[in-house]
Amino acid sequence: MGEMAEQSVPRRVAVGSDMHHDTAAAVAEHLDRQGAIVVRCGAVAGPDVPWPDVAEQVARLVAQGAVDAAVLCCWTGTGVSIAANKVPGIRAALCNDVETARGARQWNDANVLAISLASTDAATANDIVDAFLQTSDVDESERRNINRVSELEERYGSRRV
Repeated sequence: MGEMAEQSVPRRVAVGSDMHHDTAAAVAEHLDRQGAIVVRCGAVAGPDVPWPDVAEQVARLVAQGAVDAAVLCCWTGTGVSIAANKVPGIRAALCNDVETARGARQWNDANVLAISLASTDAATANDIVDAFLQTSDVDESERRNINRVSELEERYGSRRV
């Protein structure tokens, strides 16, 4: 996909990882080069941290509106996506390819992208990030379903059923 136009990148993007890894670092650098304000979290900014902790840190930034979107990384991407989705208002999607990333934004209104460090090289991760951030228009035919997810979040929150 290559470089994308600066105006299509959200102004503020959090990038977090539980462990130091070339792919996570490359994503942050890629966004820097595009002119985004990158908020580095977890091991992207310092020492390794548990994946639930970096997921919470990043998800809170999105939920509070401190950043426009976020990218979270862990070995499989699954842990950070599960943990981030526990924060109200977060719709984290684990995406391993460009089309899934586009769909996550378009049909699910995802605001956090989760990436597997085990299966995603830096170039592929950057393409996935570009697709995720370039897709800003939600398919209005999915609005009812997206709203339904918000209703479920309000109904169940953190309580057990």
